[in-house]
Amino acid sequence: MAKQLNRSNFPGPKFPEKILQFGEGNFLRAFIDWIIDNLNEKTNFNSGVTIVRPIDTHQPSINEQDGLYTTIIRGLNEQGKAIATPRIIYSVNREILVYQDYQLYLKCAENPDLEFIFSNTTEAGIAFSDKDKITDTPPATFPAKLTCFLHHRFQFFKGQKDKGLIIIPCELIDYNGDKLKELIIAYAKLWQLDDAFIEWINESNTFCSTLVDRIVTGYPKDESAQLEQQLGYQDRFLDTAEYFYLFVIQGPQWLKQKLKLDQVDLNILVVDDIKPYKERKVGILNGAHTAMVPVAYLAGLRTVGECMGNVQIETFVKNLLNQEVIPTLSLDKQQLIQFADEVLKRFKNPFIKHELMSISLNSLTKFKTRLLPQLLTYSQRFNQPPKYISFSLAALIAFYRGEYQGQAISLTDDAHLLERFKQWQPLYQNDVKTLVSNVLKMTDHWGQDLNNVVGLTDLVTENLKNILSDDIKNYIPNN
Repeated sequence: MAKQLNRSNFPGPKFPEKILQFGEGNFLRAFIDWIIDNLNEKTNFNSGVTIVRPIDTHQPSINEQDGLYTTIIRGLNEQGKAIATPRIIYSVNREILVYQDYQLYLKCAENPDLEFIFSNTTEAGIAFSDKDKITDTPPATFPAKLTCFLHHRFQFFKGQKDKGLIIIPCELIDYNGDKLKELIIAYAKLWQLDDAFIEWINESNTFCSTLVDRIVTGYPKDESAQLEQQLGYQDRFLDTAEYFYLFVIQGPQWLKQKLKLDQVDLNILVVDDIKPYKERKVGILNGAHTAMVPVAYLAGLRTVGECMGNVQIETFVKNLLNQEVIPTLSLDKQQLIQFADEVLKRFKNPFIKHELMSISLNSLTKFKTRLLPQLLTYSQRFNQPPKYISFSLAALIAFYRGEYQGQAISLTDDAHLLERFKQWQPLYQNDVKTLVSNVLKMTDHWGQDLNNVVGLTDLVTENLKNILSDDIKNYIPNN
């Protein structure tokens, strides 16, 4: 029987606990803890992680393996060959179950060597509840738990200014660091904590907003036995992810030295404002997904991988990015082209089976956030609608009919939007131009009447008529 992965069977480095991490999930383990493990190996970062499980679950704890687990980073190399790189992660020391041992959690605040707090408690995690109390053990929300922790540290070290922490949330909301700080101060006021504590929060702690990017596919359930045989040991916490990763931190420049970024080549940026990087990711990565889905699905494809194996769809996506998305973004053009090339390579990763229907959830809202800014900017700049984005919008309207060429399409979106398309069903046959006009004038959704965009109504109408009357593959633009 293969050995169990733990520190007795696989001894390795152990690092002093300088990092508290809220969240035990796959993403943080294949992103933050993987990064820290690389920093520990290649620099004198010398930092160990204590994981805090922020929710009350009875899932197995990584303490069973003394904090050890394996990441398997998989994708295509420069020559387009599929490769996988396993790595035992030694950066995690232990996990604290805050609902089972709240006092042990607070005890971590007394550690004079503690420097960083990272978190990923999902988008819903950075929330406020006036029902939380400082006497709860623990309070319900993550910001309330963190406020208790910071208050305990403030009291234990008697407000010493050099005992503040660098707090770097990774939840997928805009300006997550600013929002987290705002909620901590809100809890301090709700609980009527000392003004000196609020001053210490403001002046002694550094809150950084972030942009994180890596597809983490998590525990490879279907392959675990085969992978464990290849590794030669058992690992209940195997974690798989793609090769690409990007960590953009909005923070002070001294953070580069603190993270030893001058000593190692990692894809981590410390910037003054994450906004242009967010726009790049949303426009290029997310925008490509959203534009691709209705066109490719109606063309008979079902996964992102299939799309990248189809010359017509790959060309459509490339042209959309290069001709219509990149010209509307603010970062250096060469950087944007390089990022777009990387995105297409990521889409070809054979280890990731990304279903188009899973990406299609709430497509109308996704189109608004991911492609509408580019559509509007392009139209204003060139005084004509972008043909690829317009074609994708026409395909999206066809998709929301709920069937195409006799095949039913299962739609998932806000009920009021689906109800509108249900009412508009007769227009698909009787009056396509009115249908398009109705969709474009959903001002409650788009924020404006898109019929006012020069040429957009006519172009989307023409595209939609073609898509409804014939095979979409005959009309996908490709030049």
